[in-house]
Amino acid sequence: MAQGSDAFDGILLSIATQHEGGVQDLLDTFFSFLCRKTDFYTGAGIQAAEKLLMEKFNKYKVKAEEETVKKRAELEERERKVKERREKELEEQRKQEASEPKIKEVTDEEADIIKQQQQQKPSKDKVEETKDESKKDEEEDPQDAGKLKPNAGNGCDLPNYRWTQTLSDIEVRIPLPKAGLRSRDLIVDIQKNHLKAAIKNQLPAIVDDRLQHDVKIEESTWLIEDKQTLLITLEKVNKMEWWSRLVVSDPEINTKKINPEPSKLSDLDGETRGLVEKMMYDQRQKEMGLPTSEEQKKQDMLKKYSILSNLDDRPAF
Repeated sequence: MAQGSDAFDGILLSIATQHEGGVQDLLDTFFSFLCRKTDFYTGAGIQAAEKLLMEKFNKYKVKAEEETVKKRAELEERERKVKERREKELEEQRKQEASEPKIKEVTDEEADIIKQQQQQKPSKDKVEETKDESKKDEEEDPQDAGKLKPNAGNGCDLPNYRWTQTLSDIEVRIPLPKAGLRSRDLIVDIQKNHLKAAIKNQLPAIVDDRLQHDVKIEESTWLIEDKQTLLITLEKVNKMEWWSRLVVSDPEINTKKINPEPSKLSDLDGETRGLVEKMMYDQRQKEMGLPTSEEQKKQDMLKKYSILSNLDDRPAF
């Protein structure tokens, strides 16, 4: 009974692995076996043996060619699929790169130029802040137009001096032109409604003008601070108002933008503190367009009167 062509693959492979010379040695052993142990060459004649050999050779030659074509086609199909998959991956990568922010390497010179442009260009927050400030300025009372914003001390920084204030006093700091000046080198004259500060034998005076409001002469003082600054302290007569300027020739500040420190209120006595808190409350109400404490009292009285009137108008039973 004939067996399949692959039935002896195991035996033949075992024989083939013992031939170090490869196929040539294997064929030599096979035809030596046919010559020695069979009548392959002599049984039907040499020509018949050769014809049989070529028939079997050509039979498996065709199968080998078909197998080669099949393997080549399978290889080409695998390569096509690999190429197609790579192209798809590259396309996906290109799409992803297109959707992501571009990062470009720049030189040091280009980086410096970009940095300068960013510094010169106002940020969005700065622009919005400027717009908000402009809008606030437009909403301000026309009487406050052109007035300066108070400094951190609720006063004003001017070319020759700086002044700050609380509700009770004012401090004026004047930088001296040179260190080492003494009290005898200065002229400081504090009057009820006038202030003069100058260096002897030098004109013009640093300040020589009428004060905006009256001060208490006996409680006002001056001294040289840190050997380079003249410090003048003026005690206010009216401790219930903010000054908009030190002397009448100074530019005005907007007193509505003054923000007194809450801790300062604790230094006042009970009655004064109550008045200050009332004044601050009324100021905030005015800024928001709401009634002050006095106006609220009037409104409450009108409401109360209206209720009483309605009670009086009720029919008797």
